[in-house]
Amino acid sequence: MQTHHILIVDDDAQIRRMLRRCLEDEGYRVSESGDGENIEAALRGGVDLVTLDLNLGRADGLAVARQIRQVSEVPIIMITGKGDMIDRIVGLELGADDYIAKPFHLREVLARIRSVLRRSAAGGAPAASSGGLIRFDGFVLDPTRRSLVGPDGNDIGLTTGEFDLLLMFCRNAHAVLDRDRIMDLLKGHDWAPNDRSIDNQVARLRKLIETDTRNPQLIKTVRGAGYSFTPRSLES
Repeated sequence: MQTHHILIVDDDAQIRRMLRRCLEDEGYRVSESGDGENIEAALRGGVDLVTLDLNLGRADGLAVARQIRQVSEVPIIMITGKGDMIDRIVGLELGADDYIAKPFHLREVLARIRSVLRRSAAGGAPAASSGGLIRFDGFVLDPTRRSLVGPDGNDIGLTTGEFDLLLMFCRNAHAVLDRDRIMDLLKGHDWAPNDRSIDNQVARLRKLIETDTRNPQLIKTVRGAGYSFTPRSLES
């Protein structure tokens, strides 16, 4: 069984040692970076997941997250201060898959890492009932390859969370889903009560598939009720 490789990006050496010890005790391979420099070279080492502290002292954790997303779709778990809501939202919009607020418990870190790794594994999301391609409004979603091709024929890069959310919408087209129902359908994801990251994931997904995000036609907001996926055509 292949050992997952975790990259810890944190300027606090004590936290890095604590996380390394915990992760290695669980059988993970671990690398460290104190400031996110040379992140591209680190990712070429076959990293499966990055834990990224957004408060890197002199460095900008959000800039590091942006740099990661320019070259890789590797899952990112952000580590933020308890009150850093704006940075947390921006980080999710940049493509982070989850976040952990300080102070954290090591068991929570392990649980979230395991959950994100499960979701990012090939075929980790449930396939469509037919097991085949899903076509809607010129897009082609492949549950097996976990890929999305746009109407122009180009691949659209999706994070694990974005892919799972789109697949869930395709399997529940035209239904009105509130946030709680979406969280129920996305089993295997860790959510906090009344988690607003659903809204952030929807906003990010809209940027990738909507022609006009100010007037979305595929993922519509139903005021006071939730969201509804309303493609003009849907085949699976």
